[in-house]
Amino acid sequence: MKYVYSFQEGNKDMRELLGGKGANLAEMTKIGLPVPHGFTVTTEACNKYYADGKCISEEIKNEVFSQLEELERITGKRIGDLDNPLLVSVRSGARASMPGMMDTVLNLGINDVVAESMVNRTGNKRFVYDSYRRFIMMFADVVKGYSKNSFERVLDEYKKNKGVSFDIDLDDDDMFKITCCFKDIYRELSSEEFPQDPKVQLIEAITAVFRSWNNDRAIIYRKMNDIPSSWGTAVNVQEMVYGNMGDNCGTGVAFTRNPATGEKKLFGEYLINAQGEDVVAGVRTPEDISTLREKMPDVYEEFVKTTQILEEHYKDMQDMEFTIENGKLYMLQTRNGKRTAEAAIRIAVELVEEGKISREEALMRVEPKSLDQLLHKTFEQEALKEATLIASGLAASPGAGAGAIYFNAEDVSCANKKGIDTILVRLETSPEDIQGMNDARGILTIRGGMTSHAAVVARGMGRCCVCGCGELIINEEEKTLSTKDGHIYHEGDCISLDGSTGKVYDGIIKSVEPTISGNFETFMKWADYTRKLGVRANADNPRDAMQAIKFGAEGIGLCRTEHMFFEKSRIFAVRQMIVAETLEQRQDALNKILPMQRNDFEEMFTALAGKPMIIRYLDPPLHEFLPHTDDEINDLAQELGMSFEDLKDRVSSLKEFNPMMGHRGCRLAITYPEIAEMQTRAVIEAAIHVADKGISVQPEIMIPLVGDVKELQYIKNIVNKVADKLIKKSNSHITYQVGTMIEVPRAAILADEIAEEAEFFSFGTNDLTQLTFGFSRDDAGKFLNDYYEKQIFENDPFARIDQHGVGQLIEMAVKKGKSVRSNISLGICGEHGGEPSSIEFCHNIGLNYVSCSPFRVPIARLAAAQAAIKSGDVK
Repeated sequence: MKYVYSFQEGNKDMRELLGGKGANLAEMTKIGLPVPHGFTVTTEACNKYYADGKCISEEIKNEVFSQLEELERITGKRIGDLDNPLLVSVRSGARASMPGMMDTVLNLGINDVVAESMVNRTGNKRFVYDSYRRFIMMFADVVKGYSKNSFERVLDEYKKNKGVSFDIDLDDDDMFKITCCFKDIYRELSSEEFPQDPKVQLIEAITAVFRSWNNDRAIIYRKMNDIPSSWGTAVNVQEMVYGNMGDNCGTGVAFTRNPATGEKKLFGEYLINAQGEDVVAGVRTPEDISTLREKMPDVYEEFVKTTQILEEHYKDMQDMEFTIENGKLYMLQTRNGKRTAEAAIRIAVELVEEGKISREEALMRVEPKSLDQLLHKTFEQEALKEATLIASGLAASPGAGAGAIYFNAEDVSCANKKGIDTILVRLETSPEDIQGMNDARGILTIRGGMTSHAAVVARGMGRCCVCGCGELIINEEEKTLSTKDGHIYHEGDCISLDGSTGKVYDGIIKSVEPTISGNFETFMKWADYTRKLGVRANADNPRDAMQAIKFGAEGIGLCRTEHMFFEKSRIFAVRQMIVAETLEQRQDALNKILPMQRNDFEEMFTALAGKPMIIRYLDPPLHEFLPHTDDEINDLAQELGMSFEDLKDRVSSLKEFNPMMGHRGCRLAITYPEIAEMQTRAVIEAAIHVADKGISVQPEIMIPLVGDVKELQYIKNIVNKVADKLIKKSNSHITYQVGTMIEVPRAAILADEIAEEAEFFSFGTNDLTQLTFGFSRDDAGKFLNDYYEKQIFENDPFARIDQHGVGQLIEMAVKKGKSVRSNISLGICGEHGGEPSSIEFCHNIGLNYVSCSPFRVPIARLAAAQAAIKSGDVK
């Protein structure tokens, strides 16, 4: 196997082997652009490094040195040579762009004697020792892992003593003395002299870049962007060109279009007499790229021409790094530029209009998850830079929220009525918090994962939410929130939440409203034309249903009827039903609930205007509706006319050791069939009333948690008996379907038997995942990080479908269901329904639709279109 390739041997299609940077350097070389010579150590070499116990094999070292000799031949320079020394940069380059996540070393090859010879040859002592001191600090930081602080303090002290603000104002003697100080610091930190052998420097730097593939920030970035750890990173070794030799030198970064807005105009910055790290680090304020026209007109003209060549060649907006050495332009990198969602859509649409790409190519250019930026508030970027981070949790629901903290839903609602912006802070939320969650600007929980109650409900509402923020300590009784460093926030103190990153900040950060342009509508029409998968939404009230339709949903894939029970005007009747000791008492309570539920369904059917709605019958265990503290039980006992002791006994009798696997779902209707009867009356009577107004209705009744066909048969008989009687009595022509939620592994295994009764399957992947893994989705966050760190899991199985395990159950159920009922409707309604890789899986196994929270509908529409394009299944 070959592990090292020169830039002349590669091309842009070899990114899996050469990484994105290496492949593009090879491609720019191939098309004749001014690229410093070099070679790439492949991603396979990185994987071998880890397979060999974090050791670079002799085989790879020999290939590196062989390519180094070839580089010396091409450049006419030799590494370590005193007459014409070769210095190189060593940079990471993964298959997917990971800006700033891994490490870089510049000016490698310089040492004491090389530095002296370079001074004699160039006559530019300042440049030489500026380069040397940079190399020492980078090598100490990147290769050895020493903090840069010790080195930066020396640099700051020299500037202070000289009365200057910038490195550029230090002279040649300053740079020489600083270099000597840096070597002394290195000796103190490492107990050895700074390495003088360039080949030792090179192998250590390559090792450091490989090692940086698994540094903390790279792991976090990979997890956020679905990049597998198995990809590894390549390493690019490239002849140094110098932007820091004088005033006819410089370095910069530019984009062929504006990465924030998408405007077709060259956008970038540069610094005179600097190296690339200076632009990124902000040590001096860069100049706008347009001013280069006056300072170096020939270079500017060549650069503009080069940017046009690159965009035309790659058919996409390019992000480029360049250096000017003694008035000559060199291109150090090009890649498809990172951009905001607004810019991505504008660029994609305009490239189609310019005839450069097809609509299908345009659809593949936009990351589905990035559409969140267009649908939710975000923090103003400048304000965010100044903010104080106090903790980080899970980015459970995107958007920006800021306000005063309150520790229960009631206090949030009271503050909301006074016009106070609030953040609801809870150890974990429960269904009774629903009003407070709706009134709050954001939700912060200390416990819970990406599919916890708080996360699921917040996404449905479009509220920003940070879950599982275990770095903070909450005392709900004393109403305090404490940070690790001991700072205590009290009720009414202000914090800001970034639900897109999971970060929690001190105080109020200014936010900006999302903007949706005409390009968005055009782009989404292309997605709808291309996709085969339907997209529905999970919604439990008319407001969410209308929001979903506005975002392009084709119906409701999950209406959770229990969420309709928690309003204050209804919870009393629900609790009466639960504590009832006789059928008559329970029926009396259900009669009170019936008109409320029927009215809800009428409003939902009306809002949907003929689009289908899947209505899931009562699912959670009954104890969730009851109070738990003695004070709450006492208050309810008085309302119900019961003794405290009797009610407490009833509450205790309903408690279960494992309620998520207990008396819930279809089991409730089997024990209490009158609940299913009431819900069927509510659905069908509502459908008849709405149909009588001339509005089409498509009710689809879903029985949850079925694991045996006899469970479904029993409840379906109840549904059919009640529904058919009502339809016949009213002379209505409405039709309905009865199906089930496949969320128990046994149901997937016996899907052919269940399909004899079920007219549709909806895969409830939240429960199916936890029951297949044996994980509690609310508690798994406590240990899953260990799985990621030890590379047992790449991803959270509650965020992305586990295609290897859970996915096999779904695929089995699809095949078995279709074998019995060829026209069976198949969908998914778990949180995975809004996650792009899971949507692609759903397309590939032949589901009819996905259902997700309203604010994820545009994401699902685009992901479904991309799945169709990838599979070649386009119209």
